Amino acid sequence: MSRPPQDQLLDLTVLSLPRPGDAPVPELVRSRLKLLAIVLVCSLPVILSYLALHVLRPQGKAAVGELISPARPLPDRVARRLDGSPLPLASLKSQWLLVKVDGGACGQDCQRQLLLLRQLRLMLGKDMERVDWVWLVNDLAGIDATLNQGLQKDRATVARIDPEALQSWLVVPDGKSMRDYIFVVDPMGNAMMRLPAVFDSAGASRAKRDMEHLLRASVAWDSPGRQHETAASAPGR
Repeated sequence: MSRPPQDQLLDLTVLSLPRPGDAPVPELVRSRLKLLAIVLVCSLPVILSYLALHVLRPQGKAAVGELISPARPLPDRVARRLDGSPLPLASLKSQWLLVKVDGGACGQDCQRQLLLLRQLRLMLGKDMERVDWVWLVNDLAGIDATLNQGLQKDRATVARIDPEALQSWLVVPDGKSMRDYIFVVDPMGNAMMRLPAVFDSAGASRAKRDMEHLLRASVAWDSPGRQHETAASAPGR
């Protein structure tokens, strides 16, 4: 048997040793895909509601309301309650709002519109506690005492504010006035829809449908707000 020459080099294949923590590539990929699937499943309700409210909304059509695009953020201003106490507009957040703007004299048309706000909120049934109704008085005219008592009984928010403070928030088309509309404001303070201040029973049903769509789209991130807490803490309720 012949032997290789003593000086002949042997070919050796050197394999690197696995480092601690290394995992086979297919197993690592599967683990990451599982983690990604879990994150997506947990986030799906939030993603869908965000898309419905903030992405799909401008392309869609409301039943009766006019969508405000882009939505207008709540200004950093302070209103005054009728007793003179301050009411920062930021304190109105955490609830959906139905907002009416009009002078303190509030004639028959104004009072009918306030009644419409109240009825629209009541029509929402179990979701009405997620909605406040607000009358922002944009002048210094006196308010009828009987009207005010009724509003307080029905848990309306009434406050006076400089109309200029509302210009960048409750926007209206050219040639229109704020008193021509009821404004819908989301719980983050964004004015995002205008409803007509006057409509018939069929219009009321369509406005209710618009509100129901908004409330349904926001259920994943809209936690119960002030009215819910008030109702829950009130004795005998």
